[in-house]
Amino acid sequence: MSGVNGSNQDVDIDLGRIISAVWERKVKILGVTIVAAALALVGTSLMKPSYKGESRLLIESRPDIAGGGAAQANDPILDSLNITSQAQLLQSTDLIKRVARDLNLSKLKEFDPAAQSMFPDPLVMIGLKQDPMKLDPEDRVIQEFREKLQVYAVENSRVIAIEFSSKDPKLASDIPNKMAEVYLEVQSGAKLDTHSDTAKWLEPEIASLTKKVQEAERKVADYRSSNGLFQTTETGSFSTRQLTDISTELARVRGERANAEARAENVRAALKAGRASDTLTDVVGSQVIQRLKEAEANLQAQISDSATSLLEGHPRLKGLRAQLTGIRQQIDSETKKILSSLDNEAELSRLRERQLMGQLNGLKADSAKSGEEEVGLRALEREATSQRQLLETYLARYREATSRLEASSSPADARIVSRAVEPSEPYFPKVIPIVIVVTLATLIFSCLIVIVLELFSGRALRPSGIRADEDDALAPAIAPAVAAPQPAAPLPVHQMQAEAARFDRPETAVETQRAAAAARAKVAEQALAKEAPETEASFTIGSVAHYLKRNDVPIAIGISPGGDEGSTASVALAREVAARGRTVVVVDMTGSACPTALMAGDAKLPGITDLLCGETAFGDAIHPDRQSEAHVIPHGVSDPARAMRGIERLSMIIDALADAYDLVLVECGPAEIAGISRLSRNDRAEIVLSVPGFKDEDVAKLVLDFEDAGYDNLLVIAEAGDRRSPRPGRRQAA
Repeated sequence: MSGVNGSNQDVDIDLGRIISAVWERKVKILGVTIVAAALALVGTSLMKPSYKGESRLLIESRPDIAGGGAAQANDPILDSLNITSQAQLLQSTDLIKRVARDLNLSKLKEFDPAAQSMFPDPLVMIGLKQDPMKLDPEDRVIQEFREKLQVYAVENSRVIAIEFSSKDPKLASDIPNKMAEVYLEVQSGAKLDTHSDTAKWLEPEIASLTKKVQEAERKVADYRSSNGLFQTTETGSFSTRQLTDISTELARVRGERANAEARAENVRAALKAGRASDTLTDVVGSQVIQRLKEAEANLQAQISDSATSLLEGHPRLKGLRAQLTGIRQQIDSETKKILSSLDNEAELSRLRERQLMGQLNGLKADSAKSGEEEVGLRALEREATSQRQLLETYLARYREATSRLEASSSPADARIVSRAVEPSEPYFPKVIPIVIVVTLATLIFSCLIVIVLELFSGRALRPSGIRADEDDALAPAIAPAVAAPQPAAPLPVHQMQAEAARFDRPETAVETQRAAAAARAKVAEQALAKEAPETEASFTIGSVAHYLKRNDVPIAIGISPGGDEGSTASVALAREVAARGRTVVVVDMTGSACPTALMAGDAKLPGITDLLCGETAFGDAIHPDRQSEAHVIPHGVSDPARAMRGIERLSMIIDALADAYDLVLVECGPAEIAGISRLSRNDRAEIVLSVPGFKDEDVAKLVLDFEDAGYDNLLVIAEAGDRRSPRPGRRQAA
């Protein structure tokens, strides 16, 4: 938006004028561009071409054949730092000196131009540059060599590239290859020197360690023999072995005792209960009992056979029964003997257990004493073991170093994977790309110069303003009920009374006031009709939306005496404002939650009552409208009576929303005039009276009531809202 602010007028850049200025100077611009292209072509053609060769090295661990062909523990770790270090080594002065000497580069003019130049350097003569002839010839060659050399590690690999540029294509390929060969030789020689130094250092160390190991092992043997700490195995001593054996025997004896006691107790309980002896395993297993049982069975069979043919008192039957009684007495006697045998067996096990316990206690005392003595033994053994391990390590490294020295070869930890070949085409200068770049740069730079000159001269600037047709399309007629909107001024009181006198009604005080209000509304509508567009009439949603946008109204308080029909019109107003490119949020303060149902669709979303109760976060209470770019803070789910106790927070909430949105529309529904005082404290707030379907007399009465309450400026919506989304094209018109 542009306009006049004080005495300074806003200006816009006239793109048409800039394009015209560039087009007017097209001949000069094209001429300069063609000259620059010709100079670039001639200059690149006269340049002596340079060639570039490249060799590549792969850094990897390469073990010696003499060393077993496997990677060693002391091999370098091939991480990114190691690769970078090897790249720096390839650029070392010693390596460059060796390559320069081998290829005799000091005799070439390319590498020592100062020595072979016939004319002195003007910069040296005036003192702006150091005289290169004061340097050593070899240093001059190295300095020139470094300028042509480029060594870098290939990303995400262990490959190092060696690039060298020269005006001689043969040198461009020979120097990288020579550098790679010298590097491999240096690395191999360094490894041989390392092996030689290692062998020389290890010889006296091995001799000293051998004596230490012998001394440590002798101390272990002497200590063991003097304290009687004999070993049966590598990890166990004699006393430990005895303890183990006696513990095992004691466990076996205890098991036998428990078994014998259980068997004896079982037999004793059977005899005491009078159970048959043939149910006892120990009794049945006795051979004597088995023979007696067989005899008892035979006598029983004879008695049964004889009872069928002889009388009860027959002597034979009496004899057989007497024998049967004797057999049973023998069985009982034998059972008691078995019980006595089991008791003796249990007692024997108890005696054996006591003996073993005595031996075990004695061995425990001896073992405790031996344990104290073994502490010193283990310390001596640890010392001997550490010395022995160190000696074995030194011996292994010494054998490895001597074997590699005897082989007189140690491969470097790198190999050539790509050798440089003699280039057939120069890498510089690239004639066509250079000419194209110079041409485009000259063309763009010339155009920029013309544009800057036009801007600084002021010819490309024009006063800013709004087009008349666009302003007519956007200027709706706002019909305030008490005071006419700007630029119309409020009507004086005497004019209100004069207008009221025209009505043919009794001149009572109340009717006079109503008539005056209706007259003022009519005059205000006629005043705004002059600036309202033809497409929109007064008291419409579009006219109020334009008024809110044009005057940057931050807060609007919607009053809907008609209930949900007026709230629906307020929702349509919010959508219309959003369609005109402004951010808007609707706060649902109605009792019926009509805006919530129209915009959010869910009455259970957190909203303004939850914010007043402090039960939800600020961002969780804001929800998008279903049909527009507007937002809505629903009615909420908290108790309204409890929310009213936190009504002091409402002004802070509205102020915070006004900082984030262009318009905050607080829809209060059919609220009373006395209840909106808390919302209208902000001087920037406007009251929107939504009265679709109301008669003029009813509107005039409402306006008079608001005027009596001290609200001198109202915006009226007499157009009914709908549930549809805003009309297409409104955003472009706004």
